[in-house]
Amino acid sequence: MPPSSWWKVVSFLSVFLLQGPEGRLFRPLAWTKTLAIGGSSILAITLVPALMPLFIRGKLRPESANPLSRVTRALHLPVLRTCLRHRWATLAVAMVFLALTVPLATRIGSQFMPPLYEGSALYMPTALPGISIGEVTRLMQEQDRIIRTFPEVKSVFGTAGHSDSATDNAPLDMFDTTIMLNPRREWPAGMTYPKLIQEMDAKLQLPGLTNTWTMPVANRMEMELTGIKIPVGMKIQGPSIEGIQRLGAKISDLLSSARGVESIFAARVAQGFYLNIAVHRLTAARYGLTVGDVQQAIESGIGGQDIAETVEDRQRYPIDVRYNRAFRSNIPELERVLIAAPTGAQIPLGQVATISFSRGPAMIRDEDGQLTGYVYFNLKTSNYGGFVARANRLLRAKLALPPGYSYHWSGEYQLEQHAKKRLEVILPIVFFAIFLLLYLLFRSVSEALVLFFPAFFALLGGLLLQWLLGYEFSVAVALGYIALFGIAVETAVVMMVYLRTALAERLASGQPLITEDIGAAAIDAAVLRLRPVLMTVFAVFGSLGPILWESGIGSDVMKPIAAPIVGGMVTSTLAVMILVPTVFVLLKERELRGEIPARVPEATPADRDPR
Repeated sequence: MPPSSWWKVVSFLSVFLLQGPEGRLFRPLAWTKTLAIGGSSILAITLVPALMPLFIRGKLRPESANPLSRVTRALHLPVLRTCLRHRWATLAVAMVFLALTVPLATRIGSQFMPPLYEGSALYMPTALPGISIGEVTRLMQEQDRIIRTFPEVKSVFGTAGHSDSATDNAPLDMFDTTIMLNPRREWPAGMTYPKLIQEMDAKLQLPGLTNTWTMPVANRMEMELTGIKIPVGMKIQGPSIEGIQRLGAKISDLLSSARGVESIFAARVAQGFYLNIAVHRLTAARYGLTVGDVQQAIESGIGGQDIAETVEDRQRYPIDVRYNRAFRSNIPELERVLIAAPTGAQIPLGQVATISFSRGPAMIRDEDGQLTGYVYFNLKTSNYGGFVARANRLLRAKLALPPGYSYHWSGEYQLEQHAKKRLEVILPIVFFAIFLLLYLLFRSVSEALVLFFPAFFALLGGLLLQWLLGYEFSVAVALGYIALFGIAVETAVVMMVYLRTALAERLASGQPLITEDIGAAAIDAAVLRLRPVLMTVFAVFGSLGPILWESGIGSDVMKPIAAPIVGGMVTSTLAVMILVPTVFVLLKERELRGEIPARVPEATPADRDPR
């Protein structure tokens, strides 16, 4: 494999060090890129030389006869000569631009993954505990009617309650509506997905409901991975359900006016509404009734009892019988439920039992051996990391946690923190591996460090385009930067090879080397490398540029990967064509003066094989 491909392989293989969902998402891409680089490198040193005599024939025009090359040389040469004459000023200006990456990086927020547009939306309002099925049905019909009025909506399907499955434990106060959307090309001009959700949310401000918005697939993944149904949530843990609810209410009050919060809802874990029926054993016994007789009447008359099954084609439906809703809607009516005594008498329930309402836990959650309550945040920003940082500062200043209670952030933010810790380990390993390969190639620490200049300036261009397009830091963006660093170092390596080769040719002439010879060799090498560098840049633009204008499903994840590469290639190319020759001349002049050990006469494998 050519030396210029090693660090690209190292860059993409670093993705395999990621664990968890962030690694699984991008490992197929990393495998594809790694195999593609390896395969293309093998073809470059085997098939391409064999095909060159077959296809490259006839009268070949020199590069200087190419009109495009003449134009690019005419633009590049005066700039390069000026920078070589004012080397320290050039480096000072470069350091100033490089320093701009620090404030620019602080202005960009962070998230785990860019939101993937699924062509649908999921509206998940939350009501207070104790809501009746009739009220849920009415609210769902009303919200579905409002949602259908939007021209971007194709269909609406609402559900309440949960299925007979242990994995679907949604209470009645949490219902959802799946919204299928028309293709984006059919939307009104200027309409975007965030704007559509904002307009829907404004029209769905129904009393007693707290709105949350997500997408069906994203919701299922977040629920499976973290237990939180939205990107950012909080888990409160403590020894008491009532204490968790009080702490959740305090946090909700403190953060409701925080910047970026659309709505906030602390789950009412201690406000479940229960109907208690206490059977008087002695009174029931006077009528010849047992506690089981009373409970059977309650179950069949109020809860319902299956008495038969109907068959329609291949479908089977149970027949359930119970009192009409009007006869079981309040306590006085429930007291009139009749119980058949062995004597044939019909005894009202109110004569043998006391009926009352009470409050208790709506749902008991247990995580890590502790009682847990949730706080849900519906945010107006995708900068989840920035919001959590602001919220933590506010809570540390104004919230006093009771003994035994704690809170931690969950949802997508939890995955983001996990990925960030992994990247803090992976990126230094990647840079060290690249530096080690460069040192083994050139046998010079200074030249290996010089080749990192394009990577740093690639970061400047990538950050600038990322900020202009409004993309937050995420695992997808990090993958784009890893790929960008590999490409930037690769082009810098080839430039260094050309510089060393040009200087070695002047040494081979036998004439004493002077300062002017170093500058002339740098100019010759930089001009000779100009067209290959531009070909690399335009190849990247041609392959990744169209992604930035794509709007189909999946483009939301690919754009943050492509943006750093496209933006960074511009600034890294300037660094390769200007800074690398400038710093190379400074180093070789110091070697010529004896200030540092000379490396010029030593030939390396890279000098003998510029490819």
